[in-house]
Amino acid sequence: MTDLINDIASQLATGSVIPYMGPEMLSLCSDVAVPMTPLALADSMTAKVSVPHKIRKRLTQTAQFIENFKHRKSVVHLMNEAFATTPSPSALQLALASSGAKLWVDTWYDDSFASALVQSQQPWVQVQGLSQSEHFGQWTGAYAADGTPLAELSEAPGRLLYKPWGAHSPAGNYLVSDSDYVEVLTEIDIQTPIPPQVQAWRSGRHFLFLGCRFDDQLTRSFARQIMKRTSDQHWAVLPNEPTRMEARFLAEQNITRVAMPLAEFAPLLIGAMQPSVAA
Repeated sequence: MTDLINDIASQLATGSVIPYMGPEMLSLCSDVAVPMTPLALADSMTAKVSVPHKIRKRLTQTAQFIENFKHRKSVVHLMNEAFATTPSPSALQLALASSGAKLWVDTWYDDSFASALVQSQQPWVQVQGLSQSEHFGQWTGAYAADGTPLAELSEAPGRLLYKPWGAHSPAGNYLVSDSDYVEVLTEIDIQTPIPPQVQAWRSGRHFLFLGCRFDDQLTRSFARQIMKRTSDQHWAVLPNEPTRMEARFLAEQNITRVAMPLAEFAPLLIGAMQPSVAA
């Protein structure tokens, strides 16, 4: 295991590894006042808006119901409220933000990793997925580190944070309802919603999945398409035994499971990264 972690750390230093982060990354933060799971986010919404009992534990259906019977603005308002507080970045987030990585994929709506990038004191930009109900025909929005909208990204933007499901900051862009995802998944096979800069940088590189599960079709579909045309070696920190579909996905995508809790993996990776981070 030590050799594996050292290998990942050395490849992070050279930019060969792309961290791909999910909501469980928040479990490493010390002061989390935002929803940490899709279920917690659904609970946050249904505490303020009444939805049918049979869907109240299903995030995308809950958001769709509110969008249909209230308004899209109600969904955005609830999401903005849920993620109004920025968790202090964890040690792992700070280490990844200061590493040699040039692309990070973050599939949750909070702003903690963006805060880690700010603290790295190195230039960066971000690109976020956009809802077609609000931005028809425009799949992504780009922003400078200070939140200023960018008309377009350069072909080689330098350090890029990709938030495929959107984020609270700076503009409250969210993919969260059934219709949001249907629109994107209709086109994602031909890569239209994925920024060209992401497609270019991922070529031949490895992914390190942190705080992610692949136990539903939505997370598998996004990961599969974002990983297209990459290397044949990836890693995922998954302490729990994979479901049948997860195991099939890992095998299909050549993802090696690192079977330890994220809280145990994080300090080992940070320790292996320290010489390159300090440099």
